[in-house]
Amino acid sequence: MSASPKGPASTSLEGKAALVTGGSRGLGRGMALALAEAGARVAIAARGREALDAASEELERAGREALAIEADVTRVASNGEMVEEAVRRLGRLDILIPAAGTTLRRPSLEMTEEEWDTVVDLNLKAAFFSCQAAARQMARQGKGKMILVGSLANHVGLAERASYTASKGGIGQMTKCLAAEWAPLGINVNAIAPGYYKTEMTAQFYEDQEWVNRIMLRLPMGRTGVPADLAGATVFLASEASDYVTGQILYVDGGFTAV
Repeated sequence: MSASPKGPASTSLEGKAALVTGGSRGLGRGMALALAEAGARVAIAARGREALDAASEELERAGREALAIEADVTRVASNGEMVEEAVRRLGRLDILIPAAGTTLRRPSLEMTEEEWDTVVDLNLKAAFFSCQAAARQMARQGKGKMILVGSLANHVGLAERASYTASKGGIGQMTKCLAAEWAPLGINVNAIAPGYYKTEMTAQFYEDQEWVNRIMLRLPMGRTGVPADLAGATVFLASEASDYVTGQILYVDGGFTAV
């Protein structure tokens, strides 16, 4: 039996409660701001208090409640504690964006076990346990939206980035797995895959002008991204406009993967 027709779905996030890990800097901060500007109350989680406070002030300037939670998501137990605090202070949890992440550029023949674990533990393992903790709350509510953070590495290989590409490839497959498993619980799980964005984390790469020139040759839109470029995709996937979308990876890359 087909579903009854509905009117146009809204992208408003009024009354919604969101949690963004890695929300004090870079893309996570930009995505948190997009949620706040769309009407959500937002909790941001990170390890550094100073950056958290600065990001919270920026969110509050958007006219929305902003909460700062100190958390180390690489500790599995910390994820449950973080979600509990967000729910206690916001009353519920409608949206999760596990954006905490890192990167490393290192020839694969030189990579150490510690370097591998640092990247994979934060980008992939921590994202899973953040999702698991949030899903327990969302299942009780009967509804929720999760937006994981993928990468161009979901589509292409990136030389000298073995740990990073492995972790982001894992994010792509994990998105599909969790979407299939949690759809009966009312939870939509999708991913945004940014292209080349200049942030605090990636600024070191942009010091290599030869590398920048190669990237620009393959960017149809003629520029690299800024965090605000993720706003539209973030709000869409967090809102009821995407209620029938799950298990998808949305590339926001200036056309890089189109050529």
